[in-house]
Amino acid sequence: MAADDELERIRRKKMEELIKMMQGGVAEGIVEWPSQPITVTDDNFDSIVGKYPLVVVDCWAPWCMPCRMIAPVIEELARDYAGKVVFAKLNTDENPEITMKYRIMSIPTLLIFKHGKLVDLAVGAMPRRMLEPIIKKHLS
Repeated sequence: MAADDELERIRRKKMEELIKMMQGGVAEGIVEWPSQPITVTDDNFDSIVGKYPLVVVDCWAPWCMPCRMIAPVIEELARDYAGKVVFAKLNTDENPEITMKYRIMSIPTLLIFKHGKLVDLAVGAMPRRMLEPIIKKHLS
């Protein structure tokens, strides 16, 4: 009898997880989706990019005026796509390993990762109307 109760509890829990995943588009195993850009570094880059199904990394530097211009767009997109896309910021001055690994020569550069693999990039500051379609094509 106790085994039947335990099986029923597990079934209910799995069904709740499935319903939650279907309603919110949340990938399995992800407890919390950030609604604002998160900071990535040489040390945590691979774990963050591998944790979420779709990650957009904004490679920037504090002295870069175009980087500062695109920052509000990135913040807005992070809010609007929470639960579907994670946005991250990589300070290229402070993180030379990742900067060299992905051959970042100009900033801002946006690196788009799907399931941990680089699938696209966008170089230069651009308005939301130009950036959003680049990201949307990787949502499916």
